[in-house]
Amino acid sequence: MSKRPLARLRFITLASILAIVTTAAPRAQAAHPFDASVSKTASASSTLDREVHADMDFLADDALDGRGSATRDEHIAALFAAAQFQSLGLEPGGDNGTFLQKTKLPDPLPERVQKYLSKYPDGPRTETWNAIGILRGTANLNEVILLTAHLDHLGIGPAVNGDDIYNGADDDASGTTAVLTLAHLLATGKRPKRTIIFALFGSEEIGGYGNRAFLEHPPVPLTSIVINLEFEMIGRPDPAVPEGTLWLTGYDRTDLGPTLAKHGASLINDPHPAQHFFRRSDNYALARKGIIAQTVSSFGLHKDYHQPSDDLSRIDFAHMDRAIQSMVAPIRWLANTGWKPQWYPGKQPAPGADLLPK
Repeated sequence: MSKRPLARLRFITLASILAIVTTAAPRAQAAHPFDASVSKTASASSTLDREVHADMDFLADDALDGRGSATRDEHIAALFAAAQFQSLGLEPGGDNGTFLQKTKLPDPLPERVQKYLSKYPDGPRTETWNAIGILRGTANLNEVILLTAHLDHLGIGPAVNGDDIYNGADDDASGTTAVLTLAHLLATGKRPKRTIIFALFGSEEIGGYGNRAFLEHPPVPLTSIVINLEFEMIGRPDPAVPEGTLWLTGYDRTDLGPTLAKHGASLINDPHPAQHFFRRSDNYALARKGIIAQTVSSFGLHKDYHQPSDDLSRIDFAHMDRAIQSMVAPIRWLANTGWKPQWYPGKQPAPGADLLPK
């Protein structure tokens, strides 16, 4: 609710990060319990469920004040992700040999963004943070699979029924958790042929500034990125599609979705074309660069979108566990094949095409 226990925030932040870092060695060296050979066992499912719960409990807790864009809380979320990437033995993809990429927000900012940042008691922030880890491929190929989500949400806002914390559990703690869990799954065991980059962007909600920083200072040449899969709002099922199904934005723009479906992904076309979701997430900025970049989601237009009620109590963890697990084998296939997706004729967005507001 509206109480924000700063001492508790510092405690859970330090405790969580230290717990991750201090367990780095056994986690990186042991056979991973989510390996494909045991992914259907009760033990593996239970372990995945615990991991998803732990990440969601941290990211969407009231103590993080809704991970407001370009705030201290977004920075803490980025540190949390960076610590996990480090514990897995990934290569750093951020600034100066770290897992964090920091960038200054433009000056002047749009008036609406200035107004948003001015509400924070410690003053308006001028920086945003990404967390980036790299799983280097074995085949020495100049080909990269990019898995992304956005760290931030709306932070503190107008109270609704006494609650002024916009936790963003579905939007997009769920996507961030998916990328972190996929990093754990893919970083353990046999290395893939293609390099996989895990990138979590800041300040998506106020204009995609973290994504812009990544594009301006990428850890690899943008021309080497074969595919970008963004994960956004997978914490609840969409009643518009069959049970256990996810949808992919831009499904009719490329052959990526149909090909992943042939390799086991429960992906179908976006059932909400009027919402233009392909143009409303971080993937679109990469697509304007010519990269095949699409978003995996199950957002069913629920009324908790951008409301304080988008909290942990509304998450369907069984659905979320299945959603993440369902993408493991298809992504492993992508990371080990030589196949490259293609735009359908006339479906690639123009370089100057505008991003639609969320």
